[in-house]
Amino acid sequence: METIRVVYISIPRDEAKNMAKGIVENRLAACVNIIPKIESFFWWDDNVQYDEEALLIVKTTDSKFSDMMEYVLENHPYELPEIIGLPLVAAFPDYVNYVKAETEKE
Repeated sequence: METIRVVYISIPRDEAKNMAKGIVENRLAACVNIIPKIESFFWWDDNVQYDEEALLIVKTTDSKFSDMMEYVLENHPYELPEIIGLPLVAAFPDYVNYVKAETEKE
């Protein structure tokens, strides 16, 4: 049975709207929410780094996840973008059906 995933993608703030729009326009997700300001601390180049970013919360299907990830990898400015797909444990069935229907359209 086709299920949906929630995906987290961190991205520079000025890139968030274009990435979200591209993901949705290409039917790689039914919906993308943007949390416009997150603060990230992470290891990079053997140092703790800090950056102010946006967080995309993407709702997609299992079958679209790989295509969505490929789209992000091709369009994301980072060398190593955060793309974390979480399996859905429970959800409102009508919302699940909405995500499935919107990602299946051409």
